[in-house]
Amino acid sequence: MYQTIEGIAEYLEVDIAYVLYLIREKQISTITVDDEVLINRSQFDFFIKQRQKMIEEYQKYLDEPIPEDIDIKDED
Repeated sequence: MYQTIEGIAEYLEVDIAYVLYLIREKQISTITVDDEVLINRSQFDFFIKQRQKMIEEYQKYLDEPIPEDIDIKDED
């Protein structure tokens, strides 16, 4: 499914300027139809899966309780 730059920015939850930067750096493939730049949405599937996985791991880390302090005595 092809979308506009604005649609892709909303889908990825990033700023439009960042999407334009990625296009200029040739990190996003685009096609031009009648002076409108379209981007294939399926090229971001792996990114979305990896981002969701990282968010889940980070949330699991935040939910982990802080262990009690171990009473360490110096031998000095």
